[in-house]
Amino acid sequence: MDALLILGGLLLILTGLVWLVMLAFGTSLLWGLGSLLPPLTLAYVLRHWRTARKAVVLAGLGCIPLVVGLTLLASHDSQRLAAILSLNWLKPEVQAPAELAIQLRGELNGQPFAPQQGELIDGTLSLREGQDFFARREISIRLPQPVKGAVQVDVLPQDRGQLPDVQVSWLLPEQELPEARRLSHGYTLHLNLKPQAPNKLVGDFHLVLPPQFKTTLSGRVELFSDRLRYVDGKVDTHYDSRDTLSYVIEDYLQRRFATRAVQLVSLPPVNLPADSLDLQVEARIDGQPQRLPLLLQKSTARGWRVKGDQYPLLAPVTSEQATSKSMPEAINPTASRPLDRRLRFSLERLQSNPSRYQNLSMRVQTARGAQAEGRFKGIDTQGQIVIQRNLSGAGEASFTLRPDEISQIELLEP
Repeated sequence: MDALLILGGLLLILTGLVWLVMLAFGTSLLWGLGSLLPPLTLAYVLRHWRTARKAVVLAGLGCIPLVVGLTLLASHDSQRLAAILSLNWLKPEVQAPAELAIQLRGELNGQPFAPQQGELIDGTLSLREGQDFFARREISIRLPQPVKGAVQVDVLPQDRGQLPDVQVSWLLPEQELPEARRLSHGYTLHLNLKPQAPNKLVGDFHLVLPPQFKTTLSGRVELFSDRLRYVDGKVDTHYDSRDTLSYVIEDYLQRRFATRAVQLVSLPPVNLPADSLDLQVEARIDGQPQRLPLLLQKSTARGWRVKGDQYPLLAPVTSEQATSKSMPEAINPTASRPLDRRLRFSLERLQSNPSRYQNLSMRVQTARGAQAEGRFKGIDTQGQIVIQRNLSGAGEASFTLRPDEISQIELLEP
């Protein structure tokens, strides 16, 4: 209502001013030209009041709904009114410096593609344009096996067998969910990526999909290999991600128990961004399982840290200790391999035992053909499936789906 009043008032004022200029041109050409300048407009109103008063009254009537609309806006959203009156929206938006040097030429679905985010984590290469939960345009390439170190992949349209899955998706302005297309063969792909310290992969990227997809991209990419960020060679504890929290917790436990033999077993689901997190953490310390309550707090000066952390730094590892740690441990040939939870996975199994698949990566396809990919965060009180996705700097966002609108669900990791 307040927006309509403000808009209506501005239209009446503008109509009155245009009418005033037309009356001035009707009086004489000189007065018409002079009325285009505010001081001379006022002089014309005073000199020819009888002629100009109708336009002035109309403009004055427009001030009434304008003032009422601004008053209503100030009563329930003063920050928005302050932002409008400050005129900062007239200034050009300052683009933040890009974290990654991605130089791609070509198009995705017939539109220019300029990704700001890129990563290759757990065997999935992702290039995203846009910061929202659903990217405006995105390419996702799932490699057959997770990789460590350099990546070299070459695929031709005639190749068959175990090939990377390629998925392209785009979100049009009038759509709520993105459209997605997935290919398992019939495309051209070239990847030649080299590790770059501390946590990046840099190299050539070339992708050509069949003509109906209107997608051809070629150039150089820079990708994150995990969700840590570094400043001057040190982990940036201000960055909101699960990897940052895991790093902070492991560092804290190592100093608290004076041992480097610390392995974080389970980190409960978290909602980021946040100022504090109260967590129950499971870890193995010197081979012994531990369950510890921790309160993590984030400050502007130090980023994420555990409350009450005043433990000193660990002593550096000596050459003898490093030698003993580098010796291979005996392998138990009878040790069983971890169970692959992707086997016989289904929506019914997920609903019957959600804790078994907590925080695992999944891909969901709805009956309308839309796809969403993220980590399973549980089932809410209304029985809806909750999927959460990291937004690379903007925290994490959740998306809920009713079981009856899910046509296909796929578990993406063991």
